Amino acid sequence: MSQATVAPGGTVAGRPQPQTTAEAAGGPFIRHAPDGRRAQYVSTVGFSGLISNPTVSMPGYAKGYRLATTINATNTASVPTIAPDFPDAYYQLVQMKDAFGTQLLTGPGYAILRLVDLYSGQFGVQDMRDPQNSPQQTVYTTAASTAASVTFGRYLPFEFAKAYGVISGANAALLPVLQLNTAPTTALWPTNTPTTALSAQQTLDSDFYWLPSAPTDPPGLGTTCQWIYQPSNPTIPANASQLVQLPRLGGYLTVLILEVRDSLGARDDSLWPLRPKILVDGVPLIDTLFSTWQEDLAISTGIGAGNGFVSSFTSAVQQGTIPIPRPGGTIALNRKTSLAQMDHGLLDTGEIFLSTNPGTQLEIGGFPWGAGNGNNPHTLNAIVGQVVPSGTLVQGLPEI
Repeated sequence: MSQATVAPGGTVAGRPQPQTTAEAAGGPFIRHAPDGRRAQYVSTVGFSGLISNPTVSMPGYAKGYRLATTINATNTASVPTIAPDFPDAYYQLVQMKDAFGTQLLTGPGYAILRLVDLYSGQFGVQDMRDPQNSPQQTVYTTAASTAASVTFGRYLPFEFAKAYGVISGANAALLPVLQLNTAPTTALWPTNTPTTALSAQQTLDSDFYWLPSAPTDPPGLGTTCQWIYQPSNPTIPANASQLVQLPRLGGYLTVLILEVRDSLGARDDSLWPLRPKILVDGVPLIDTLFSTWQEDLAISTGIGAGNGFVSSFTSAVQQGTIPIPRPGGTIALNRKTSLAQMDHGLLDTGEIFLSTNPGTQLEIGGFPWGAGNGNNPHTLNAIVGQVVPSGTLVQGLPEI
């Protein structure tokens, strides 16, 4: 009887399972690269700390990171005051960089984790535009002498259109870098701050597209959508008639988020002009009532829609709920409505992104600005979705 021979010192490998999910050759990247998710790390950094755990590789292209945070405390005998930016103010500074040091998302936690998710369309659509509406979000109990906690999930997005804007994640030597600075307890509870049983836990996962089963790359590989928080100049006194210059940019602008804060750092909705003007290189692009701007925002995103309606039976205004309230002191100009009046999230052709270069000057004018809340002067901050393409911007629907 003959016997099979095995090379000395060798091992026999088991036969791999057949790949049953492969698509036929041809077609777009997303046909061959299914969605995936994997764990990055779990940490337990508390207040006034630094989270800089190294990220790990994934077998494909990263489209964003999911950050889930739980904060625990025991309230004192006096009821604590919740900060207006609660709970995102727990992250004092968020810095997300790609492997080459390019800043992808940089700014305070409220701006990067709440406002970018809310206004960008890169997190969710319809009622889930706002991460506050997530099933992960819980409510902190402010009852005196009570153990309480809050859990909230946030997204750090790279992808700004379907499969466009992703970054490579399979090379363990070239990985994104996430650094989170946590704030002191007073940033969450300004008065009657809890002092006992304080702890926090952060869970980071990555969303990615698997390496495709066919030789194809994501559209415009190397293109990034960068969100950088920057103050505008000059500051704004009460009732001033002046222009405010936004930081110099230099890419294709998707969404322009504006935030007004007073001299104490609080958001203030009362400083917006009755009729703001947006100018590009000195030429008025938009001259509108602020109330009409809010209406535009409600049409394109649903933010601020649903506060009341006139009854056809009684002719009286009926009050309803606002599924996605507009955070006070903030407004956005949306350029992701190429396909319709509505921002469809990752479904956009990029045809009406605002093309800028480092010499472009954007200005916001108020003639006059509002009176504000008395804590003057105020600062207008800009958080702008800026697409920097690797070559020519891919327009149309590259994933089809």
